[in-house]
Amino acid sequence: MNFEKKPPIVNEDEIFQILERTKEPSSQRVREILEKARLKKGLDLEEASFLANTYDPELVEEIFHTSKEVKKGIYGDRIVLFAPLYITNRCVNNCLYCGFRRDNRETKRKTLSLEEIEEQVEILEGMGHKRLLLVFGEDPSITPEKMYGMIRKVYETRNGRGEIRRVNVNCAPLDEEGFKILKSAGIGTYQLFQETYHRKSYKYFHPSGPKADYDWRITSFDRAMKAGIDDVGLGFLFGLYDWKFDLLALLQHANYLDREYNVGPHTISFPRIKPAKGAELSYSPPYPVNDFDFKKAVAIVRLSLPYTGMILSTRESPKLRDELFNLGISQISAASSTEVGGYKKEDGEGQFSIEDRRSLNEVVHDLLKSGFIPSFCTACYRSGRTGERFMSLAKPGEINNLCTPNALLTLKEYLIDYAKEETRNLGESLMESFMNGSSDSIKKKFFKLLRRVENGERDLYL
Repeated sequence: MNFEKKPPIVNEDEIFQILERTKEPSSQRVREILEKARLKKGLDLEEASFLANTYDPELVEEIFHTSKEVKKGIYGDRIVLFAPLYITNRCVNNCLYCGFRRDNRETKRKTLSLEEIEEQVEILEGMGHKRLLLVFGEDPSITPEKMYGMIRKVYETRNGRGEIRRVNVNCAPLDEEGFKILKSAGIGTYQLFQETYHRKSYKYFHPSGPKADYDWRITSFDRAMKAGIDDVGLGFLFGLYDWKFDLLALLQHANYLDREYNVGPHTISFPRIKPAKGAELSYSPPYPVNDFDFKKAVAIVRLSLPYTGMILSTRESPKLRDELFNLGISQISAASSTEVGGYKKEDGEGQFSIEDRRSLNEVVHDLLKSGFIPSFCTACYRSGRTGERFMSLAKPGEINNLCTPNALLTLKEYLIDYAKEETRNLGESLMESFMNGSSDSIKKKFFKLLRRVENGERDLYL
């Protein structure tokens, strides 16, 4: 019997060959690629590589302009807000760049109890957050069953009108049964970063612990998909290896998921190495990525995978984050702590240092002032628009027809329940502009829901 051998998820030889033959892109070729990108159907690896190898300032500005155009066409002016909640800094891995690494003797280890999780969630709800990302170190004592209880505790916790409506999870790879347990807890997106897709470098940076197994990690989304988790989030850590290689590998991984499961990545994250106490490598990354290349990478992913949500954390400065909103970023963390228990009292070391320390109100205010729509929306998750259903709307760019009014409804909640006066005034002006520019059918539906929110109802959506 003949069995057809499946191609690898990431083909290193192919990537190196593509990078080599796209070294000197002509302006004509770059502009041809950008014309294709404007169709919002994505780019192949070679086209993405041509853009990555483009350094002419005028052409790079054209790349940036096109990515802004594509992002606006798919996602409009919305920026989704969330916060991470670190559950534990206990970890059996020894990643050379991480503040939670096993051999870091400078970190005081802690795992939140269910009571402490409730306390942290109440604080986050008191800010106005509706989405959380639970972050776990790789601690064998925290089983999928324990994760289930922690996730349910988050969903059950209420602080006045505050509630968490979507819990995403970043945890070490599980077997299929473990992912089924997470699915039954009601998680949204399962997020995992490969860190670097370059095998030799991966081996060096992960010398011991379960994370040293490259193949177990890269196949985690296969097991998650088979377990019924159809929203997954990819990423790599900028600075561990050549960003151009990792970018093409990430695109290969995304294409693999789309080919095998008809569902590309729901999100892609853009973490860049930042200093972490006890992880000396983080102070001098082997492949440092400057802001220019970082912005280019964000733009290329937006053009290559126009449908995907793109996430930026508080690792980056407010100024750079503002610039990246126009290049493709559609989700950001805000008012974040990377320390276990850090929302009550920051007295220890986080997983990495952060540069954006604005409050949630300040972030919302600044987004509104820049013309963006701060969104706490979870309507797709709550309506079952995940996986293939979500992709069927996102890929042709139709998701914005639902998402903009739904985003504004959650913004209205925030303005009433949590915002300071100046932020509230900016938000109300945005609402008025939307109403004036909307079709009669959308305006009628939206206006009815808006009035219900003003009368005290919550969690309403189209």
